[in-house]
Amino acid sequence: MEIKKAAGRERKWIKRTYLESFPKSERKPFGLMKLKEKQGVMEILAILEKGRPVGLAITVLYQDMVLLDYFAIHRSCRGKNYGSQALQMLKEWYQDRRLILEIELPDENASNRKERIRRKQFYLKNGMVETGLRVCVFQVPMEVLTDGAHITYDEYHGIYRETIGTVFARKVTSL
Repeated sequence: MEIKKAAGRERKWIKRTYLESFPKSERKPFGLMKLKEKQGVMEILAILEKGRPVGLAITVLYQDMVLLDYFAIHRSCRGKNYGSQALQMLKEWYQDRRLILEIELPDENASNRKERIRRKQFYLKNGMVETGLRVCVFQVPMEVLTDGAHITYDEYHGIYRETIGTVFARKVTSL
């Protein structure tokens, strides 16, 4: 398996998989992410197995932190250990940075509650740890996990404020 910056056909595959994998309420415009990538504050990465795309990682870079903004293994490739391998590879790719991600809170009333619990178990099993930070990102209650590094709410919020912009940052609040 390998991770590389996406280009050409991989990028088209990533956009399609991104649109299929994340609810509209949680997606940033793909064009904005491409612009932020050109500015050097985001990376759009392809996760490949034998040269074939199996997943994607879209990250936001700020200071010594990297926010794993979107991470998905294509539905046809799940259950084959690609996610665990890719997460370990991402930790190596960003070894000099604190790795941060957000997951939906396992709300008792959520229609996808079991999926949320499985997602959290996946990340914890793969070395991510709870920070105690609870946030609301575009009206979606989330919790923040890291690779073990400490992070404050102000540092976390700075990622949005300084890279994506104040309009987006206003839609990210502490719970």
